Amino acid sequence: MSVRCEFEARGEAQVARLTIDNPKKLNILGREALAGIVDAMRAIERNDQVRAVVVAGAGEKAFIGGARIEELAALDPASAREFITLVHDACAAMRDYPLPVIARVNGYCIGAGLELAAACDFRIASANASFSMPEVRLAIPSVVEAALLPRLIGSGRARWLVLTGEAIDAGEALDWGLVERVVAPEALDAAVDAALDAILASNAEVLRSQKRLCRMWEEAPLEASIRASIDEFARAYESGAPARAIAQFQAARRKR
Repeated sequence: MSVRCEFEARGEAQVARLTIDNPKKLNILGREALAGIVDAMRAIERNDQVRAVVVAGAGEKAFIGGARIEELAALDPASAREFITLVHDACAAMRDYPLPVIARVNGYCIGAGLELAAACDFRIASANASFSMPEVRLAIPSVVEAALLPRLIGSGRARWLVLTGEAIDAGEALDWGLVERVVAPEALDAAVDAALDAILASNAEVLRSQKRLCRMWEEAPLEASIRASIDEFARAYESGAPARAIAQFQAARRKR
């Protein structure tokens, strides 16, 4: 199987680690891998102990080196629609998951791999990572979750990626806002773990609430987003969790 899903205990919570595992082929995405990603995310969602997901590519060379070229070459109009819908389904499984999803990006992040990374909540990259959307050079437009790129990096930079097919390195990706952190290759896992520690400092319900709002802020008009934010703020108090958390904070501050 080209997709692995492992659950790691971290205190009282768990972290799911989803790995595209075909390093000899740069973890490219064919139908089997795309279906495997969707199935793995469904399994993760059934585990109510999970607080965050890390998506990674196996090996040192690539996060995901794009879609499987042999499958692309064999498509006709009908099967092309079916294949690209599978790409969307895999990306949507990340984007729709109600808790934080981190892309751990090492090496090549190409085409469908960049779409998958864009569908995650944030991206932590190795300094040796590179990012490209080269479909246009194969007479294919970049589609589905490539539509997230203007929201992340602005329309001009998104057009540069999808119209030229040129790659950018990790430093430029950081400058553009395509990734949130860039670290040395040997520090990548520590950087991901630090992000997980920050996430796990919050309870699952507030993380779900915040992710719902982040999604709405991207898509809804400002006034609707503000109204929804007020509702989420009030709803948070139904569980009593804010009072407990504030009391703990105040007690810690008194000790300091």
